[in-house]
Amino acid sequence: MLQRLLLQVRSMCTKDKWRQVPKISPSVKGSQYFNKAFGEYLFITNTVTSGGLMAIGDLIQQEIEYRSHSLPERYDWARWTRLTIVGIAMGPLHHYFYKYLDSYLPRRNLFSVAKKILMDQLVMSPICISLFFYGVGMMEGKAFKECTKEINSKFVEVYMIDWSVWPPTQFINFYFLPVQYQVLYINFVTMLYNVFLSYMKHRETAEEHRSGVSKLYAAPL
Repeated sequence: MLQRLLLQVRSMCTKDKWRQVPKISPSVKGSQYFNKAFGEYLFITNTVTSGGLMAIGDLIQQEIEYRSHSLPERYDWARWTRLTIVGIAMGPLHHYFYKYLDSYLPRRNLFSVAKKILMDQLVMSPICISLFFYGVGMMEGKAFKECTKEINSKFVEVYMIDWSVWPPTQFINFYFLPVQYQVLYINFVTMLYNVFLSYMKHRETAEEHRSGVSKLYAAPL
């Protein structure tokens, strides 16, 4: 019964008008840009949105830290730049990975979707987590060994959250969405996930600052 319902919903999402990039009258400029962004320039779209949404995710986390007295200034633009660069670097990785998955497992049945989710969790997730911590860490001036030490201390916690977030997210992605929209959808979910990644990356720094502020207020006048 559940599988039949899923098939009916998917059939609505995978008709030609959904599976293909919409072709709307060239006289409508907005439609032209949309068609090109998710057709001819899909690689650029995926790369730019990956970086942009990583940037937004870090700004959200910085705002949270600032309001909780964990950040001395409202925005640390050097930190923001580092995370944005890593986000841009992840864009091509996701772009080609999802294209490969779609060509390797083109069918949209539950078995194929389950295999895609496992490949994503067992291959792509560890790569992305490592790329994030190594990339940001090295731009902070840390040595490779320091980055490795940080990953070893945080990987299990991040990966556990990863498993709770991405399998249901990817089920919707792989089962319902046309391939040209998959990275865009993932990027928007990633924007929220990036808030968590930014928190994990800068947790110690935020706690140190918050502790310092608490001691300052607690000191006798």
